[in-house]
Amino acid sequence: MNDRAAPPRREPPGRKASAALTAAVHLGLALFLFFGIRWQSQPPASLEVELASAPPSAAPPAAAPEPTTRPEPKPQAKPEPRPEPKPEPRPEPRPEPKPVVQPKPVAKVEPPPEPKPQPKPEIATRAPEKKPEPKKPEPKPEPPRPEPKKPEPKKPEPPKPDTKPPEPKAQAKPLEPTPPDYLKQQLEQERKRAEAARREQEAKQAEQARLAGMLNADAARASAASTKGNFDKYKLAIQQKVRGNLLRPPGLSGNPEAVFEVDQLPSGEVLAIRLKRSSGIPALDDAIERSIRRSSPLPLPEQRDLFQRTLELRFRPLED
Repeated sequence: MNDRAAPPRREPPGRKASAALTAAVHLGLALFLFFGIRWQSQPPASLEVELASAPPSAAPPAAAPEPTTRPEPKPQAKPEPRPEPKPEPRPEPRPEPKPVVQPKPVAKVEPPPEPKPQPKPEIATRAPEKKPEPKKPEPKPEPPRPEPKKPEPKKPEPPKPDTKPPEPKAQAKPLEPTPPDYLKQQLEQERKRAEAARREQEAKQAEQARLAGMLNADAARASAASTKGNFDKYKLAIQQKVRGNLLRPPGLSGNPEAVFEVDQLPSGEVLAIRLKRSSGIPALDDAIERSIRRSSPLPLPEQRDLFQRTLELRFRPLED
């Protein structure tokens, strides 16, 4: 093995700076004591001291600045006695910074040489011959195992009789009779009486309505019969007047019927005549239409409510 020489020992970079700082502090303290004694006989003079801080890197220490003194003021005539100033407290000396211990340099260890790659073995061109596998012995049949005995079922234990006496059932308290509500009973009776009276009144009204309906029906039938009779009389009067003005055509055979619709005014004047059903003889139809026009105005009914603006008239030439 080759012994390597140890590298030269270097001083820590902050030692010089700390030494310079210590010297500056001592110098400032000495100046402070010197001028503090002189303050007893003359006015105090201000002293400015600058403290240099330690540089962060191993730079050469800067020289401590010299203290600057101000010029002494001229004494005035008859100065008044001043109270002696109290001595200022001395600044505590700062603790010296501990020297930074640098770690010892560690000798570099050379890495071991990398192993050279071994040449790969050549692949055999021929595949190795497979050896015949030995035949496995056939398993022998196992003898039948005896079946395990089934456990006998346990006999059910008889139920234990209850020794506790039955608890007495709570007897239901009899309901107290409620006092009768006389006011409610009276209201119920009045309601029933009013309901019965209402039903009786409705029955009477229904009977009266039934009787009135019967009377009205009879009167309506009588009125209808009377009206029908009067209306038939009215139509017969019109037919007789028209037949009186009819001129029968010659050579008429049979008794055919013709039906006409006649529109009239309330005064009986004829407005229009329409043939609704022919008699089959055009000459007879024309003769009846002419006789209706000659009969205008037509007779009016005795009752004005029987008047109709459109009448349906039937004519037979051989009827009297």
